[in-house]
Amino acid sequence: MTADVATRSDQPGARILSTGFGVVMVAVAAVDAHGPAVVAVVLALVAVGAGLLFRVAATGAVLLTVVALAVSDSPPLVAALSGLSATAYLLLRHAAGTGVVTMTRTTLVAMLGFTVAGLAATAVRLDLPWLPLLAPPAVVVLYWLALTPHSSGAP
Repeated sequence: MTADVATRSDQPGARILSTGFGVVMVAVAAVDAHGPAVVAVVLALVAVGAGLLFRVAATGAVLLTVVALAVSDSPPLVAALSGLSATAYLLLRHAAGTGVVTMTRTTLVAMLGFTVAGLAATAVRLDLPWLPLLAPPAVVVLYWLALTPHSSGAP
């Protein structure tokens, strides 16, 4: 399937599918929502609807869903499923009508792999209060390792 056939601007499939993922993202986040989280869920659902017209609203919907998850203190599985749906929502919504094919095998494997890695990280209980201090240097080192082969000074 070529990019022209898969994502023509007159083909509404990507918009409809992205909206479906957006609704699933918000619905999963609404499972344990109460109090202020319900307000964030309703606003996120409105933003998903607005995302049909404005791509920027899709990003707002995801951010409002994150707020709803944080306020409601949802379990990790709920957050993982909502995050997986949010990833598919943003990929499809921002690529709709641009001629870019986003749902490739590599993308799907990465989405599922990071979701499983996040769930595995929450399943392991480590009582090391200093462990979060290693995250920023670890990110810098990983970033440097990833960019080193692509720098102009590399052999």
